[in-house]
Amino acid sequence: MSKMRQYHIGLAATDIDNAEHVLLPGDPGRVPDLARGLDPDAISLGQHREHHAWLARLGDRRVLVCSTGLGAPSTAVAVEELANIGIRQFIRVGTTGAIQPFIDYADIVISKAAVRLEGTSSHYAPMTYPAVASFELTRRLVDAARELAIPHHVGITASSDTFWPGQERYDSHGGYVRRAFQGSLAEWRQLGVMNFEMEAAALFTVCSTLGLEAGCLCGVIARRVESESVAHEAYGLAAERWQAILARALAA
Repeated sequence: MSKMRQYHIGLAATDIDNAEHVLLPGDPGRVPDLARGLDPDAISLGQHREHHAWLARLGDRRVLVCSTGLGAPSTAVAVEELANIGIRQFIRVGTTGAIQPFIDYADIVISKAAVRLEGTSSHYAPMTYPAVASFELTRRLVDAARELAIPHHVGITASSDTFWPGQERYDSHGGYVRRAFQGSLAEWRQLGVMNFEMEAAALFTVCSTLGLEAGCLCGVIARRVESESVAHEAYGLAAERWQAILARALAA
């Protein structure tokens, strides 16, 4: 474990009080609610670049909440530096667009593996290396969702480096999607992929290669079988659900 303050996240081992678990939202604005949802007396550890960090207490356990920023490169940076200061279990928490018709707004998607449509993970392992979640962490998340009777789905996620072309979205500024991605949405749906997001594949690959554990759960705020629009009203219920799952899983 490094005693040095980490360059990008701005944290040192002495800040996190022996915490070994971290929740990783992409959005810095979600950090306070996630931390206070576990512990009303959670404290802010400050912010550095896109990495905002809070420390919560859950029973005898300390849980760090630290934002990664958007996408795979900054997620990999956060994982490396958090591991340097003692974190061993990483859970991504975020929002997602579902591509299967049976997944509804505010449902929770728990990823057991991810399609590597990003480039960061290839700097850690060849593309033939699978991006898989930790079995133990995933089991705890699934058990918690079942015990709480929260609508959830367990399966494969696609992680893209881009929000528009890599996810075959045509509502961008230019509306252009490269030929290589045209038709990809239907293909991933046919192959049973549940959703698109931007970080899970890198998180799983980096953690696997470094001997760390990783999990991922996301709340659905878009159903791409019917629209590209984000249903902002679904966020509150999705957040309530993932907060309950995390509290139960981390207390196990």
